[in-house]
Amino acid sequence: MTLAVSDLPVQAGIASDPDWWRGAVIYQIYPRSYQDTSGDGIGDLAGICQRLPYIASLGVDAIWVSPFFTSPMKDFGYDVADYTNVDPMFGALHDFDLLVAEAHKFGIRVMIDLVISHTSDQHPWFIESRTSRDNPKSDWFVWAAAKPDGTPPNNWLSIFGGPGWAWDPSRQQYYQHNFLTSQPDLNFHNPQVQDALLDVARFWLERGVNGFRLDTINFYFCDDQLRNNPALAPELRNASIAPTVNPYNHQDHIYDKNRPENLEFLRRFRALMDEFPDIAAVGEVGDAQYGLQIVADYTSGGDKMHMCYAFDFLAPDLLSPARVRAVLSDFMAAAPEGWACWAFSNHDVVRHGTRWGDLVSDKDRYLRMLAGLLLSLRGSVCLYQGEELGLTEAELCFEDLQDPYGIQFWPEFKGRDGCRTPMVWAENSDHAGFTEGQPWLPIPSEHRHMAVDAQEHVNASMLNHYRRLLAFRKQHPALAKGELEFIDCNDAVLGFIRRHGNEAIFCGFNLSDQEQFIDLPEGDLTPLAGHGFSGMLKPDCIEIPPYDAFFARLG
Repeated sequence: MTLAVSDLPVQAGIASDPDWWRGAVIYQIYPRSYQDTSGDGIGDLAGICQRLPYIASLGVDAIWVSPFFTSPMKDFGYDVADYTNVDPMFGALHDFDLLVAEAHKFGIRVMIDLVISHTSDQHPWFIESRTSRDNPKSDWFVWAAAKPDGTPPNNWLSIFGGPGWAWDPSRQQYYQHNFLTSQPDLNFHNPQVQDALLDVARFWLERGVNGFRLDTINFYFCDDQLRNNPALAPELRNASIAPTVNPYNHQDHIYDKNRPENLEFLRRFRALMDEFPDIAAVGEVGDAQYGLQIVADYTSGGDKMHMCYAFDFLAPDLLSPARVRAVLSDFMAAAPEGWACWAFSNHDVVRHGTRWGDLVSDKDRYLRMLAGLLLSLRGSVCLYQGEELGLTEAELCFEDLQDPYGIQFWPEFKGRDGCRTPMVWAENSDHAGFTEGQPWLPIPSEHRHMAVDAQEHVNASMLNHYRRLLAFRKQHPALAKGELEFIDCNDAVLGFIRRHGNEAIFCGFNLSDQEQFIDLPEGDLTPLAGHGFSGMLKPDCIEIPPYDAFFARLG
């Protein structure tokens, strides 16, 4: 029997804390794939509400709910047709209000995904804008005349493939789209557009949300002169935000995004948030060349974003101690007062259980070590639903694909459906307890044995490993909010000290498949328990088994 949320004991609520976001662990929910209560095979807001006891049991601080707004679903909610309403497939506004109220009873804050760089082509703003060149919203989107030969105004490309411009016969002009042709880009150079989007944010703040995840935050402004992007040398290309097969990687994107004008808009957005108590925002920075520098720019000064994340740890490259150290060192050098938010998986990339796990000799131990590492880095953390179960990327047939990105580049790039398959709740139930209907994406058979009910009462399960680590992090504020100082170990071990107040914790992670022995850091070490790792303090060294970790208080 499933108990209603109201039947379960709840926490007293959320205490006021303007600094709650610093070091917070945020659990990302992709609502289509979390829990269906209507039987249509698509998750909904009521399903999230039903699963709040489980979310609370993890020990996370907040949830980030991917888009649930009214949408034609060409990009599954990231194409918004009404910013201030709930799409019927997910429920209604009262379902959202209930979710916020119930989450708060469990002490969980609610962040929502705002997609304001573009709208759906079915949004009333765009419908009006495309009717003529002189209507009241004619300048709300990025319109441009064709070149004399009829081709697009410049060389900008779409991250989903092809030109970044689409021809509109009504206006006989091109409009810009960084993503699908059905996702026209808003013109942030128009103050009315900025005001309208700030009104959207205010609408949700007044409904009680605790913050936002801002999609594609560095895409808001384009160059007002529409200059061509320069070519990018082949040796500088990487596949961190677009697959190798996408020519988007061939350009240096200095004019179609990453514009300096964005800083002033982010200040306006922060000023709005500061009108409400205890609000925070995390921005998604999608750029293959300048990601960390943009994160630094957007989080510095205390007047823009509270935190941002780039794709450095969402890229295909296997982690090494040197790479982790370089990424964090670069960020701390660029924005010593800034704050990052780290993730290893999300709804846009291959799950790291496959992306990295398939490259190592002992996937289970490796993923457990990575969980400890992620939850020990300086910054806040995003965990993607199912990550706590050890879910891997699903292998889907072409016929099962829903993602237009994967359909466009199949088979070299299979899209994002493989990380979006439904959450598995019950190993032996129809559709793994996700729905009573036909799920919108297939549920991989290999996920069933990782279902929540298969792990719930197994002390050594991946799920309970995450719960232990989250509790351990809460017991030691240095791991959540402390400064970070790297310690030289060897090429296989990442070592650092987290310091906060009177607490200093040494953290060591063996990223190799061989046992490692490292020198003792200066000071007295007292090994800490409760984290589930097996590293040991020896008289003259620290011994860390393969893909394992060691934690100690440093005196």
